[in-house]
Amino acid sequence: MSPAEKDRLLHSFRAAVEAVDPARLVASALRVEGDAVVLDAPGVRAAIPLSSLWKIHLVGAGKAGRAMGEAALEALGKRVAGGMIAVPRGAEGRSGPVRFAPAGHPVPDIFSLAAAREILSLLERSGKGDLVVALVSGGGSAMLSAPAAGITTEEKAETFRLLLRAGADIASFNAVRKHLSEVKGGLLARAAQPATVWALLLSDVPGDDPSVIASGPFSPDPTTFADAIGILERYGIFYAVPSAVRRHLAEGAAGALPETPKPDDPAFLGATSALVGTNRTAMDAAALRLARERDAGPTAIVLLPGFLRGEARECARSFCARLRKTAEALSPGHAVAMIAGGETTVNVRGGGKGGRNQEFALAAAVELAGEGAMAVLAVGTDGTDGPTDAAGAYADGATVARASSLGLDPGAHLENNDAYPFFRALGDLVVTGPTGTNVADLAIGWARKSSTPG
Repeated sequence: MSPAEKDRLLHSFRAAVEAVDPARLVASALRVEGDAVVLDAPGVRAAIPLSSLWKIHLVGAGKAGRAMGEAALEALGKRVAGGMIAVPRGAEGRSGPVRFAPAGHPVPDIFSLAAAREILSLLERSGKGDLVVALVSGGGSAMLSAPAAGITTEEKAETFRLLLRAGADIASFNAVRKHLSEVKGGLLARAAQPATVWALLLSDVPGDDPSVIASGPFSPDPTTFADAIGILERYGIFYAVPSAVRRHLAEGAAGALPETPKPDDPAFLGATSALVGTNRTAMDAAALRLARERDAGPTAIVLLPGFLRGEARECARSFCARLRKTAEALSPGHAVAMIAGGETTVNVRGGGKGGRNQEFALAAAVELAGEGAMAVLAVGTDGTDGPTDAAGAYADGATVARASSLGLDPGAHLENNDAYPFFRALGDLVVTGPTGTNVADLAIGWARKSSTPG
């Protein structure tokens, strides 16, 4: 396809990222209105008279933590007594009474432990009449990590490395995390009692379940110790994880350890959760941008929320098949934009370099080879795809031919999980740098039916 088509998809991605700007989303949901502090988000409205407030604390964690925290400080001003938010390295610092502390991601580290314990201590000191504003976004699971008693930070990290390599989805990750933690699965809400808690959530998970976002530190946990054991068994790693982890989970499943708080727990009587931004928010913005492209001709828009799941290469093949089938039904000269959201996984078999979005794009390139009027952009809204500096990659019907002219074998790169050098050689990596937000991934497909017969 022409460079204009690639630019069209890139512009739609940028529009999607702008729509989930954390600062804008928090500013629209949190404010002082008259003599009250107000939370006003889709489906949620709450207000607390300033006269009844003693202190306001800001806490939280995630890739969007800095932007969310700054926006909350701007909205609440001098009423904020203090707080701490765990953020990615490079975003740390202090802003007024709030400290932004660096923490590890995607694997927890000693800084994740320090952040979790500092927030836990702050919440345990909060009291009746206090308001805790919790700002939670994707990445928070790793950035707040306080292992349960008897488990070391390294033992917990090794468990997650094994889950990551096995291709576990985010819900599976978080069910295990909650049962190896002192802070996840509603435990921070329990620690904050009797303060009021408002949790503002930027969702990076399919279905936008508050209990899954960053492992739900302020939300009821529907999973159990037995569920966590079942997940490790299903991925074939139960006997590979450290013995202390197996022992802890077994004791919990046997009833020797307390479960995480469930929906009827008193911890949630004073807690309110509000989704301020989701993957669908980004999808809608990308769709709107594509629909407004004046030079594209008549364009049908197809949205596939939650479509991105399972193995990246298999999902890419299904996506391309659906894009092709939809394009075949178009009138000549018409186009279709197909936008999918969610998060795939990669079962790592090779020793190459890449990420789930780059692997998706490489599989799409193979699937679309020779089809000149089809293209796919696969990207992470956080600007990061696997252990690389890319957010994802672009592929179209000419990608394989261009690669072959450079001596690149797309099949070999795919089997070695080596998409990064493949797309770097073609100039088709998407490199944005950290975007400061995170609502999972987007795959944006474009196809046009030729107006020329045959």
